[in-house]
Amino acid sequence: MDTTGIRFIDDLDLSDQRVLIRVDFNVPLDDGKVTDDTRIKAALPTIVHAVEAGAKVILCSHLGRPSGPDDSRYTMEPVAARLAELLDTDTLLYDMEVIFPEGIVGPDVEELIGELKPRKQVMLLENLRFEPGEKGGDDDFAKALSELADVYINDAFGAAHRAHASVYQINKFFDRHHRGAGLLIRKEIEGLSRLLQRPERPFVAIVGGAKVSDKIGVLQALIDKVDTILVGGAMAYTFLKARGHTVGDSLVEEDFLDQANEILRKAQGKGVEILLPVDHRVAESFDAQEGTTTDGVDIEPGFMGLDVGPKTVSAFVKRIDKAATIFWNGPLGVFEKEAFSVGTFSVARAVAAASGFSVIGGGDSVAAITQAGLADSVGHVSTGGGASLQAVEGQPLPGIEGLRANHPFE
Repeated sequence: MDTTGIRFIDDLDLSDQRVLIRVDFNVPLDDGKVTDDTRIKAALPTIVHAVEAGAKVILCSHLGRPSGPDDSRYTMEPVAARLAELLDTDTLLYDMEVIFPEGIVGPDVEELIGELKPRKQVMLLENLRFEPGEKGGDDDFAKALSELADVYINDAFGAAHRAHASVYQINKFFDRHHRGAGLLIRKEIEGLSRLLQRPERPFVAIVGGAKVSDKIGVLQALIDKVDTILVGGAMAYTFLKARGHTVGDSLVEEDFLDQANEILRKAQGKGVEILLPVDHRVAESFDAQEGTTTDGVDIEPGFMGLDVGPKTVSAFVKRIDKAATIFWNGPLGVFEKEAFSVGTFSVARAVAAASGFSVIGGGDSVAAITQAGLADSVGHVSTGGGASLQAVEGQPLPGIEGLRANHPFE
């Protein structure tokens, strides 16, 4: 990833300007309250910069997958409340009021923006996905959004791989002097660029999660970049079955056995080491609260693998300890349950303790490293699972590309 042709928020004059900042406030809610505010906190430096520059700050984000504009489960109102608390406690913007309009675009919202008090108020628009034009990448919706502001800033790395109206199309309505990236996106580009463009060796990747099908592209790309790949999670059982092992009732993607073998052959041909689990924590069902450890790699019928075993943990930790560069995406087991969390949290501790530069590639890996209290001990924690994987695959991110000067919009 590079920053060619991209301007950043601190390159732009924001004083007395209406500044629309696309943030990623797609956070979990429970009973009308935010249960994890990591993404909101990640956007605070950009918000604070715009406020202190004297801008009228308008924030916008999607939240979940609402069924329509009346799906009150996904209103941004609880997010606005949490943002107000964080602005008061985690920044120097005391008593900052968060204005929450009923709509997203239109005359009423424009009137409220006109009345915004710089350095005293910010606005958070309602859920962008209440408008069907958002996910559809509709030019008319993008234009309506653009008319709310003089300057557009994208700081939503977690949505940068989506060609949605507020992420990609909106850029065409701002010239290069009035659009740019936020501080979080700059941090993401710097962290991922160090990982992909100038990694020190040995370079170790840890890839877990449920499905090989979700990680085919990133595994293919990593083989060309790394020295060792440690494979865990349910996806490991597709690889193990492809190698001829018995995996009991473990989750296997039968349609991807050939692709798994192809990845193993490609890695061998390139001299890349792929380590699969050599033992497991197993149980009779996914709902089990306790498990047993297998003696070896095979799993008996009637049991399913739900975590890697102690021998596997030991082998993985040894590779991590020696690594100069580490990339981790995906848990190694059902870490939400204590009985099957040892593998994931052991890896989290090993990554945090390693002397090498480490990147956590979004998703459940971030949840694991955060639950372990070790997020501050790694080199870079990405806020975007899908976006970081797409970057590792070498695919362009629409939300980044649209910011570049002279980008050829269709």
